[in-house]
Amino acid sequence: VLDEADQMLHMGFLPDVEDVISQIGRERSMMLFSATMPEQIRALARRYMHQPADVQIETKRVTLDEIEQIVVETTDRAKQDTLCEKLTEYNPYLGLIFCRTKIRADILVDALQRRGFNADVLHGDLSQQKREQVMRRFREAKIQFLVATDVAARGIDVEGVSHVFNYDIPHDVESYIHRIGRTGRAGQTGVAITFVTQKDREFLELIERGIKGALERVNALAAKDARGPRTVRAGGIGGRPGAAGADAEARPEREARPEGVSRRDFAKLNAAKRASAPAPVAPGRPGGAPGGAAGRPRGGPGGGAGGAGGRPRGGPGGSGGAGGRRNDRGGSGRGR
Repeated sequence: VLDEADQMLHMGFLPDVEDVISQIGRERSMMLFSATMPEQIRALARRYMHQPADVQIETKRVTLDEIEQIVVETTDRAKQDTLCEKLTEYNPYLGLIFCRTKIRADILVDALQRRGFNADVLHGDLSQQKREQVMRRFREAKIQFLVATDVAARGIDVEGVSHVFNYDIPHDVESYIHRIGRTGRAGQTGVAITFVTQKDREFLELIERGIKGALERVNALAAKDARGPRTVRAGGIGGRPGAAGADAEARPEREARPEGVSRRDFAKLNAAKRASAPAPVAPGRPGGAPGGAAGRPRGGPGGGAGGAGGRPRGGPGGSGGAGGRRNDRGGSGRGR
């Protein structure tokens, strides 16, 4: 009996399976079960089975009552930031994040960890010992977010998985059903969020035809423009902010660079805005002007202090603010 044949294929166990079959006598009864039937699995059946009966069980419609399914429309460039926003917004008890390839899973889990999220990765390149260690920590809720490939989709049965995030949209309806089936189990409810870019439209239409229903859509970019700039903070299990989240909360917001505008042009635009901004005059200090944040104060002899990030240009005795640059005799400033 070969169960989850396609999963064994993806994990590299096919040579071992063939080795076992070769040591079994020709008089045998053989059954092969698989959620999907790629050509390599069909070739295996033709090679080792004699006139096998092909039994197909029709997939029943996924019940939307148990799993809330949402499509988040975004771009490739903004997908990672959008994912982090949703992880913070929903803050699930346990969350599964699916990627299409092992390399993308490794890149994503590294980015999440750097942002302070409690995350680990599970895919076929890990040793059996490492996979068991990761799954044990996930079941014990010592890991909040598990980034996995489709190899792990059908092998995970963990109580408490409240949310599934399809960071990369699956390319067939069977994989989609198996992914989101990791939540909403045993009569519980769950949430499945799928991130879709412009190039993913055909796969989204394929999935909607397969489940015989249209999915709720949320435009992440339009929602972000409506609410303005926002700091993304990582939250631990139970809503505890991660280290990266605390740092992000303390930092001031920066104006986002619009899509299609190069870094160089964006820097020139900001420089022009700063240069055209009027500098306030400090009361009681003739000839001097304090510099505001990122300002460029100008003053004569006895010039006023430059604000944070300013570039004071005063006469003798002028002092530069934090991050300023001393460029006149007698001026003092703290350089970066």
